[in-house]
Amino acid sequence: MERIYNAKRCPKENRLAYIEYLLTGEASHWWSNMRSLLESSDTQITWELFKKKFYTEYFLDNVWFAKEVEFLQLVQGGMSFSEYADRFKHLIRFHTLAMDEEWRCRKFENGLRGDIKLLVDGLCIKEFPALVEREQECLRS
Repeated sequence: MERIYNAKRCPKENRLAYIEYLLTGEASHWWSNMRSLLESSDTQITWELFKKKFYTEYFLDNVWFAKEVEFLQLVQGGMSFSEYADRFKHLIRFHTLAMDEEWRCRKFENGLRGDIKLLVDGLCIKEFPALVEREQECLRS
């Protein structure tokens, strides 16, 4: 859903309403009960809170932990640059510690294969989307 929302440039304030509409079956019943509990405690219900509650309910801690470990150990290896970038973006959501943009860039660069890392070494780009775009340009040349 995040990918769809991002592709359609859906504002965060609308995402919760859309997901509530899309939930069916057990997930719909679960959210209805959870929403009632949150509202009775005067908790502000946001998209971020929904995601946190949803992941807690439907993702076991050991699965989440395994994904975080996979992220921390991620290296490009035999993946293409695009595959590595996509996998990185997918797994980063499971990283539980706060990280700034510079740390994200360093983590991404450190996982690149040596031949690709040499192309971008010393660029000192500290914004992840710009880093990925620049590295793709280097690979095309």
